[in-house]
Amino acid sequence: MSRPMDVQAELNDGLRELRLPAVRQSYEELARQAEREQLTYEQYLLELVHREEDARHEARISRLLRQSRIPREKNLETFDLKRLPVKAARQIKTLLEGDFLDRRENLLVFGHPGSGKTHALCAVGLALIAQGRKLHFTTSALLVQDLLRAKQELKLSRLIKQLSSYEGLIIDELGYGQQSREEMEVLFTLLAERYERGSVLLSSNLPFSQWTLIFKDAMTTAAAIDRLVHHSVIVELNVASYRLEAAKKNQPGIVDGGEPPEKTEPAADPAGSSQDSSG
Repeated sequence: MSRPMDVQAELNDGLRELRLPAVRQSYEELARQAEREQLTYEQYLLELVHREEDARHEARISRLLRQSRIPREKNLETFDLKRLPVKAARQIKTLLEGDFLDRRENLLVFGHPGSGKTHALCAVGLALIAQGRKLHFTTSALLVQDLLRAKQELKLSRLIKQLSSYEGLIIDELGYGQQSREEMEVLFTLLAERYERGSVLLSSNLPFSQWTLIFKDAMTTAAAIDRLVHHSVIVELNVASYRLEAAKKNQPGIVDGGEPPEKTEPAADPAGSSQDSSG
């Protein structure tokens, strides 16, 4: 018969081999607790299982957060829903349930610079990751550069397949800055491949009527809009820049950094209608 120390060593080795680190770390403590509280063997075992489940869930969420590249500070706790129109705030709260990912619907957020589009997307994304959903964040500019580089290296299909592993792909700041036709072609290829296969969560300061500035020609623009709007939720943040509001409290007429206020586009209905979704 094995001596106590031999049993403990064998148990630790077995738990390490089975990859049960939480059980290995807590079984002795819980054994003493079970003895004090006169727990049954089943109750003791169940508590060990719960410890392992909790540890694995936390590890998975941490891994998903790292992979997502979503800025952690742009979360629900730091996002002021009260600034938003009632309809937009209600939409954001509904999106937190995550059902739109199951339906592979897109989320399109429009608004002036500084209206909170990026924060809204990140807050929704972080809340969904906490539920175990898999999302990835990037800016439009960085994404098209990655796609273009992959195309030049004959690895575009591999990168698109890699991005398809995410339930939601967050593309921030579409329409900021000028990109070449070749860059927009690879972005369109990605959007076409994700159509009805995975959700796109996108922000833009440009209404659809100005998207020819992004995709360069009317036909490609129409095709991109069609794929994004079909099965989508459209959120309009028609509010003033929160950065400008904060700066005005400190020094009227001056924005952060001491520069003149940013010129914004006139408000417009990006979808041409007041509906939340289509398709």
